[in-house]
Amino acid sequence: MSVYLDYNATALVRPEVQTAVAEVMANGGNPNAVHAWGRRARAGVETARARVADLVGVDATAVIFSSGGTESNAQGVASALAGGCERLIVSATEHPCVAEAAAMSGAPVETWPVDADGVVDLDWLVEALKRPGRAVVAVHHANNESGVIQPIETVAALVRAADGWLHVDAIQSAGKVAVDMRALDADTLTLSSHKLGGLQGAGALVLKPGREAVRILHGAGQERGLRAGTENTPGIVAFGVAAQCAMRDMAQDHSAWRDAAQARVQAAGAVIVGERAPRLPNTLFMAAPGWDSPQQLIALDLAGVMVSAGSACSSGKTKPSKTMLAMGLEDVATHAIRVTGGWGTTEADWMRFADAWIAAWNARAARAAQTVTEAV
Repeated sequence: MSVYLDYNATALVRPEVQTAVAEVMANGGNPNAVHAWGRRARAGVETARARVADLVGVDATAVIFSSGGTESNAQGVASALAGGCERLIVSATEHPCVAEAAAMSGAPVETWPVDADGVVDLDWLVEALKRPGRAVVAVHHANNESGVIQPIETVAALVRAADGWLHVDAIQSAGKVAVDMRALDADTLTLSSHKLGGLQGAGALVLKPGREAVRILHGAGQERGLRAGTENTPGIVAFGVAAQCAMRDMAQDHSAWRDAAQARVQAAGAVIVGERAPRLPNTLFMAAPGWDSPQQLIALDLAGVMVSAGSACSSGKTKPSKTMLAMGLEDVATHAIRVTGGWGTTEADWMRFADAWIAAWNARAARAAQTVTEAV
């Protein structure tokens, strides 16, 4: 049986979600219709809104549903600029959908460096916030590759003192660790259903009281006029159920299983990325010096273990991981893989990954030694 350890890319759809979605699809109805089936669909959307709000500790009226995290991040950036911000400060390890939304906004953008552990440089931010122009500061709660968790509360205090706007991408952290928007003191925050075990194609922008969102999709008046387009009722209902399940399951800490697998691969020769920083309990980001990411993925896949690369591959060429480059790990930036568990993961899955990786690593070393012997 195959082992799936790629939850940071997309979580397996939860059984509870599958059941709820099947019921919604069987019933039908446009949530904007006034007849009985429309009202039933509307009730499903609003129940989901309340459940998603509960996940991050806000009132349901703060949640604006969207097609996913990418759209919500774009809307968050646009809303900050429409709300009076004149420039952007974006962390160096930010997800491309945030970095590119900032770059395409037309406003000046500064890249906020991180240290060797992947944690944002707070001293740099203090100085950056002193520069002219009200700033929107965009930083993810946890990095999608390394799982490194950022000191959002401290960042928020600095942003508040400078009268800025804090946009937090909590797509990877929500459901894995506690995310309380009030405690984080973010102005806008984003979520995605499929990271929680819901369906792909649903996300949310969450607003702090007093903040307003600007529309980036125009048309009818859905989502209180803030996001045009008929609501994806099955996807939104799935989002709500997944959020509810994630809150229930958050007490199940997978870090001990991750740490045990990490110790084994590290002893065999792997480099652990972000090891000294706080990390998501489900995430192991590691590099194998001299062993390209695609080769590791193929070896593991042949052994029935599914993970992802820490870098993207295009036309047979491996691109360096942006996160690792920002951390100063140029030498191994094309040699990384990301191993991530979730609601369906067991301790045995983590051990099987470690077994498979170590076996492939040792086989590779043996082949290399044989080649040297034959050459001599």
